[in-house]
Amino acid sequence: MTDATLSGMDNAAQRAGADKKALLAADGTPLKQKLARTTRRMKFNAFMLTLPLVLFLLVSFVFPIGEMLVRSVYNPTGSNVVPQFAKAIQDWDENEGIPSEELIEIFVKDLATAAKNREVGKTVGNLATRINYEIPGSRSLFTKTARKVRRLEEGPYKEALFEIDKKWENPNIWRTLKRVTRDYTLSFYLAATDRKFDPDGSIVRADELYQIYLPILWKTIWLSALITALCFIIAYPVSYLLATLPLRTSNLLMIMVLLPFWTSLLVRTSAWIAMLQKEGIINNILVYLGLIGNEHRIQMIYNATGTVIAMVHILLPFMILPLYSVMKTIPPTYMRAARSMGASGTYAFTKVYFPQTIPGIAAGTLLVFILAIGYYITPALVGGNDGLLISNLIAGHIQRSLNWSLAAALGTILLVVVLTLYWVYNRLVGVDNLKFG
Repeated sequence: MTDATLSGMDNAAQRAGADKKALLAADGTPLKQKLARTTRRMKFNAFMLTLPLVLFLLVSFVFPIGEMLVRSVYNPTGSNVVPQFAKAIQDWDENEGIPSEELIEIFVKDLATAAKNREVGKTVGNLATRINYEIPGSRSLFTKTARKVRRLEEGPYKEALFEIDKKWENPNIWRTLKRVTRDYTLSFYLAATDRKFDPDGSIVRADELYQIYLPILWKTIWLSALITALCFIIAYPVSYLLATLPLRTSNLLMIMVLLPFWTSLLVRTSAWIAMLQKEGIINNILVYLGLIGNEHRIQMIYNATGTVIAMVHILLPFMILPLYSVMKTIPPTYMRAARSMGASGTYAFTKVYFPQTIPGIAAGTLLVFILAIGYYITPALVGGNDGLLISNLIAGHIQRSLNWSLAAALGTILLVVVLTLYWVYNRLVGVDNLKFG
């Protein structure tokens, strides 16, 4: 390589270095460093803008669902009330039939301590309630025994326990105690699916009297699908009218559609009670018109019929609005062009107009179905025993029976059902095809 070539390469390297040194910001900072710092600042500003929404979702959505999932399998009632016994019994062989004298001594002492305890969540009543979920009618056994063992100061503890109640000689009681004193359990999911543990520890179907949750879950899905279908049947022609009528008329009709939103949900539901009862407005009109006799008035309230009618009325706007927003964007020239080319009105509607409304149909049906499957107030007021949905059972366990773990298990199952149906819906229709406007 010649000296001239080497000199040229050195000059080029010097110019490149000079250009590189010249890439500086106005404040003298290297441009690359300045760009990186600006990018970090923009990302931080964007994060701070979205932080309120992130916190809202965490507090109102993520944390409650996480708490529900944990509570459905975590129940430390047993270990809170009889902590020493809860650890010791896990090493007990269930095939022995009855625990040893040493293990029963630990149980009696823990039970006596719990009987004197007044701390919330650590009383014998909590353990008795927990056992009663597994063996109905056993609550009195624990409360009675707790009162008597407080005066028991020395052994033999096994004989003393058997003298208090012969039920303690039943090995199933001790197997159940071993199971419920574990902090983590699937018992509540079994109860939520109408299953239970038999005396041998095998999973079997619950007694027919206690098989209530799965039938109500299927009824909830069926009624939600029926409500969604009825909303679609009513909403489609209404939305078509709103989209095709002159603006002044369609605005007036839209006000009538939105008018229910200006009234309390409780008031709207209560109005249906006055209209649907046997002595209500609808039955009076039917009797007046001679369609039914006075002695054959129709029972339309406090059953599934009342639930369907009231919920269709309440959820109908949620079907109309997505349909209308999509129909409004369809040019009317498409239908006229199809008719001008010889297509009948029906053929033009089914082949040209209807396919373009499918995104609105998908959005409306998904919105109405998800709202219906988790509805609570309306079924509670007008459903009676026949029209209750699974959400009413969940609320009952939270408010009355205080079996929060079973309520959490039912809520988790409902969440899984909704997510599964959403996945199927996505595979059949496609979430990308949803349109709300």
